[in-house]
Amino acid sequence: MSSLNASQSPQGPPRKPRVAVVFGGRSSEHGISVVTAGAVLAAIDRDVYDVLPIGITADGRWALTADDPARMAITDRAVPSVEQIAESTEGDVVLSVAPGNREVVYSEPGSVPKALGDVDVVFPVLHGPYGEDGTLQGLLELSGLPYVGAGVLASAVGQDKEYMKRVFTSFGLPVGPYLVIRPREWDQDESGARRRIVDFAAEHGWPLFVKPARGGSSVGISKVDGFEGLDEALAEARRHDPKVLVESLLRGREIECGVLEFEDGPRASLPAEIPPVTAHDFYDFEAKYIDSASGLVPAPLTEEQTAEVRRLAVAAFEAVSCEGLVRADFFLTEDGTFVINEINTMPGFTPISMFPRMWQESGVGYAELVDLLIKAALRRSTGLR
Repeated sequence: MSSLNASQSPQGPPRKPRVAVVFGGRSSEHGISVVTAGAVLAAIDRDVYDVLPIGITADGRWALTADDPARMAITDRAVPSVEQIAESTEGDVVLSVAPGNREVVYSEPGSVPKALGDVDVVFPVLHGPYGEDGTLQGLLELSGLPYVGAGVLASAVGQDKEYMKRVFTSFGLPVGPYLVIRPREWDQDESGARRRIVDFAAEHGWPLFVKPARGGSSVGISKVDGFEGLDEALAEARRHDPKVLVESLLRGREIECGVLEFEDGPRASLPAEIPPVTAHDFYDFEAKYIDSASGLVPAPLTEEQTAEVRRLAVAAFEAVSCEGLVRADFFLTEDGTFVINEINTMPGFTPISMFPRMWQESGVGYAELVDLLIKAALRRSTGLR
């Protein structure tokens, strides 16, 4: 590859930076990732950037897809898939892992590989394992390709709720009571694992929330009101992740806050509140994405509470060494204390999702938000930093 800057052409004026939007993936959040990608593709200014959409199928193949945001929306309560918009599921899109070689190649069985040109920055909008958890970020680091969002470590910590909470605790951020059932413990002593959960409930009370430890979008989460519902909840969580997180109910208000990295450092948005959803036991997948349960933006908090949750959101961003963006989720407990529940290093990112809505209310519109993230990634190097 030429030693020219990636945004230069050997002849004529500089070319537009080329953005690869990568989405889909192998996790249970595949469909929501496609929806997010559609919104991002629609928002990217084509007068400023060239775009290459790359979808990852549910079985892990990288495919060229149609650049057609209209086909990437939820329709009749059904989420879309990469397979529905792929130009072909027979070929593979390949990124070089040679640092400095930013060329993307497409190959099909029995055909000569086709060069698709260079990519300058990747906008990964994958959610969950095999994309949001540091795996894709590691590939991009090896390739020397700048990308939007958190790096390898922050992505991995942000995906694993156990280690996320351990990092928060080490930095003095308050977290609620929880326990973890690891795969080996479950495999060797199921009854002992259940006893630990029952003892936990005896100490902290029912209901409990049983979750995949490395999931998102509320997929696989169950609210358990007593021992009789525990086995079903564990089975559902383990269907998505062999490592299970159990949390006690924190009584209070659900508050969210967005963090965005500007040139002078991270800043927090105005916070939002997720009010109780009457048609659902809790703010689950259906409430978030299918029924579009709406939060209150900005949250009805005092000035002091707003300042405190914004401070804590930035502190959580810094504790995990995040980059680009984060949505931090809190509980405002009945005694007036903020307790951090989790962060999302690639939060839901459609225009009606809470992260963009919080920034809209804070003065940054959706298209500007996308542009800020791309520009931040283009400024950032890969490697140790």
